[in-house]
Amino acid sequence: MKRVIVVVGPTAVGKTKISIELAKHYNLDVISGDSVAVYKGLDIGSAKPTLEEMDGVKHHLISIMDPHETYSVADFQREARKIMDQNELSLICGGTGLYVQSAIYNYEFNASKRNLDYSKKFEGYSNQELYDLLLSKDSNIDKEKLHPNNRKRVLRALEVLEELNTSIHSFNNKKEKLYDHFIVYLKMPRERLYERINKRVDQMIAEGLVAEVKGLYDEGIFPHAIGYQELVPYFEGLISLGMAIEEIKKNTRHLAKRQETWFKNQMESNF
Repeated sequence: MKRVIVVVGPTAVGKTKISIELAKHYNLDVISGDSVAVYKGLDIGSAKPTLEEMDGVKHHLISIMDPHETYSVADFQREARKIMDQNELSLICGGTGLYVQSAIYNYEFNASKRNLDYSKKFEGYSNQELYDLLLSKDSNIDKEKLHPNNRKRVLRALEVLEELNTSIHSFNNKKEKLYDHFIVYLKMPRERLYERINKRVDQMIAEGLVAEVKGLYDEGIFPHAIGYQELVPYFEGLISLGMAIEEIKKNTRHLAKRQETWFKNQMESNF
């Protein structure tokens, strides 16, 4: 059985630094388990490691998709396993728990691959009309996780519902491990973590996050990710930049808390 080191934990806890140190120690590449870092152009807001931070360590599944494309947990599972199956020992680092778990356990996805012609049925629908149609078919859709302007994800949700009459993510989790894995869970006192989050958001703003998101916004791209969605109301003149920044900090802190809960309940870690 192939072996995998897994580094997980809430956002801003220091996963990138630890994973690079481990990769250099064991002469490994890093497989990124992050659902936002896969996209080109979503650099500052996703806290992608820079070339300097990578320090010569090769990283996989970072900046492999255009921002208008859709990338799913099933896509990550397939690509990550290709890499892991080629090596006796691999290293995954990321905060998207379902991605990581789907790769190392026997998750089987029920929905078929996206039909590229499916969207033609709804060419006359506005984003809001399409979103309202989805809600009419499934009132349990998490509105906080699916924005009306994320047309591709709304279309995919409709497509899966039509095929399976069930929720967006449909899979069987057999809890059968396919890799001999060792999970390192990083944590720190919440007060300290929240302080790190606030400082990191300030650093992102200083590094040009607003310009990064504005460039995507001007192209009609609305990433449903923290650090991106909060700036849209600012661009539309509905809130001040200061308010948008505070929303990013607040939502990032909430994300960290959800991640802590998820990893505690869903993963058996060694540390």
